[in-house]
Amino acid sequence: MTGMGGAGGVRTALLMALGAVAVSLSGPLMAAMVVPPLAISFWRTGLATVWLSPQVAVARRPELASVRGRTLLLVLGSGLALAVHFGTWVTSLTLTSVASATALVCLQIAWVVTWQLLRGERFGLAVAAGLVLALLGVLVVSGVDLTVSARALTGDLLALVGGAAAAAYMVIGSRARQTVSTTTYTFVCYGSCAVVLLAACLVSGQALGGYPAGQWGLLLLVTGSSQLMGHSVFNHLLATTSPVVVSLALLLEVPGASLLAAAFLGQVPPPAAVVGLVVVLAGIALVVLGGRGPRLEEAPAPS
Repeated sequence: MTGMGGAGGVRTALLMALGAVAVSLSGPLMAAMVVPPLAISFWRTGLATVWLSPQVAVARRPELASVRGRTLLLVLGSGLALAVHFGTWVTSLTLTSVASATALVCLQIAWVVTWQLLRGERFGLAVAAGLVLALLGVLVVSGVDLTVSARALTGDLLALVGGAAAAAYMVIGSRARQTVSTTTYTFVCYGSCAVVLLAACLVSGQALGGYPAGQWGLLLLVTGSSQLMGHSVFNHLLATTSPVVVSLALLLEVPGASLLAAAFLGQVPPPAAVVGLVVVLAGIALVVLGGRGPRLEEAPAPS
């Protein structure tokens, strides 16, 4: 795992903070929309792809043409994982609270660690205890939401799937970013994600237009903040920073999104759910403190 010391470490920490603030806006903004969830997911990735197009056409055309074979499969796989993440998580925001959906999707760090275990990585008792504690927290949150409605529980399950997909997006993306620049990677990843989500919208019959002007404004806002400033910053960091550390930074989205949802949407979680959310975060903290990130190549990363 790349070190965090010196000027480079300060820059990395600042970028992580910027990305965390940007993605914290995602849940509350999308929960405030009346746009269908798959359509929200399509437009935020589609608009981001359009925004990146001139940069790729001018500065990255030769590199784009060279992305093929295994590298292309990695980037497309990352785009597919991102499509599953958005499709499930954004839908979960229509079924359960922003606080529950955000906390459960941020369990992606546990999925990342699980993937490392399957690849032969070994961790101490703190990691095992953290995973168990996080899962117990999930059961508490889900149990509370079940007493609210089966609808809320369905949202929790979708958020869990969204977290697993986000972990795949991070792990696959970290491999692709070793040889592909941030701009080219995000262009192909977001573009392929948008194509998958467009197909999902057409198959499910979710409307792709006809929204009030204010909803288009929210779509532009979530694209500019959470997608271009949030996801793209973390995609940039994946070339030099472990997916575990990036996932750790994303945990800041939990309190950020919860506070914003409480302030602007009136979504104040019940006390028992707050206890569950705290247990989830405590478990994840144990995973982070007891774990270690995968080793990355020492070769200079593409800019």
